[in-house]
Amino acid sequence: MVRGEVTGRGRLRVGLGAMLGGCALVAGSVAPAAAQPAGHGTRYTALGDSYTSGPLIPAQADANCARSDRNYPSLVAAGRGVGTFRDVSCSGATTAEMWRAQGTNGPQLDAVDRGTGLVTVQIGGNDVGFGSIIATCARLGATDPAGNPCERSYQAAGYDELTAAAARTAPKVDRVLRAVRARAPHARVLLVGYPDLLPDDGSGCFPSVPFARGDFPYLRDTGKRVNLMLRLVAAWNGVGYVDTYGPTVGHDMCKAPGVRWIEPLQPASPAAPAHPNAQGEAAMARAVLDRLDRGHGRR
Repeated sequence: MVRGEVTGRGRLRVGLGAMLGGCALVAGSVAPAAAQPAGHGTRYTALGDSYTSGPLIPAQADANCARSDRNYPSLVAAGRGVGTFRDVSCSGATTAEMWRAQGTNGPQLDAVDRGTGLVTVQIGGNDVGFGSIIATCARLGATDPAGNPCERSYQAAGYDELTAAAARTAPKVDRVLRAVRARAPHARVLLVGYPDLLPDDGSGCFPSVPFARGDFPYLRDTGKRVNLMLRLVAAWNGVGYVDTYGPTVGHDMCKAPGVRWIEPLQPASPAAPAHPNAQGEAAMARAVLDRLDRGHGRR
């Protein structure tokens, strides 16, 4: 790695720390190279974690990764009429699984090569610790339902641990995007954000979702910080960012069955707890397809 790269990546980490701490920051993007049109005949590869793979949504096409044939990459592939489609997303994946096998699923980056014309990436949630955060906040919610015990716990050290976790994840996602661009230099690359899990207005729905009242806005803001981090890393790498938060507002896990696109901790529709159901995956597919219809080059 050249000295300029080191300096640049250092600026990324510093900028992210300032941004996630509440300071305004505008990211400039890397000038994109020419990309293949992401349409009919394109070779499409989907990388990601459980929000991509669609655990428990029928029909499950891969038991090892809990991968649905109705997840958003499958819907995008059908909508664009791609020539070749490879979905290697896998439940539980972190950025490390881009380079290492996960059960019978090989390193996800092995599915990307110079012939790949479109890559979607949705990763970072497990690096931040989505699963453990939900479990911790649900456990603490019962101790003080009207308070904010989860927020107090994550700020007990004098700083916000979840903001720090998002900042630490940024260089990992950055490394993934650089690896994708190196392996598929002419591909259209999109980094996909995470949907809206909790009410955007900060209201709660204890005990249906067992977080304390004051922790709902805290966790909502944490999710927004993660997406803001992903948006900046995408811009830094000159790739497109897909906002799935905005299109899913009003369909969070506190809503009634039939309205919600994210299932609560006790799902009523086939989906993993705190994950998109089939409607949620379809909403993310629409967001990706809309993003593909806009922009030029990589973006």
